[in-house]
Amino acid sequence: MQIQVNTDHHVQGGDLLKQHVEDLLNDSLKNFKDEVTRVEVYVADENSHKGGDDDLRCTMEARIRGLKPIAVTHHAENIHAAIDGATERMVRTVRKTVEKRREV
Repeated sequence: MQIQVNTDHHVQGGDLLKQHVEDLLNDSLKNFKDEVTRVEVYVADENSHKGGDDDLRCTMEARIRGLKPIAVTHHAENIHAAIDGATERMVRTVRKTVEKRREV
């Protein structure tokens, strides 16, 4: 499974953030490693310097072998909460999608 992490210029984290996201996704999606070929992660601060509640956004797009990409988004007050929330949503969505395909 290939993982690509992108951030806007208002989000700091660099290599440590990318490694955290890769480790989290590899662990969370390990049961689906044969079905998921790629996950693209986008972390952004929607209000940049203004601040505010739930202004950090993490969007994840997963590509499952033979299907259209699926995407989830989670907003939170800090980067890690946004990433964790999006990861939980992605795991649920991938699980449902893969189980549905197995039933057919």
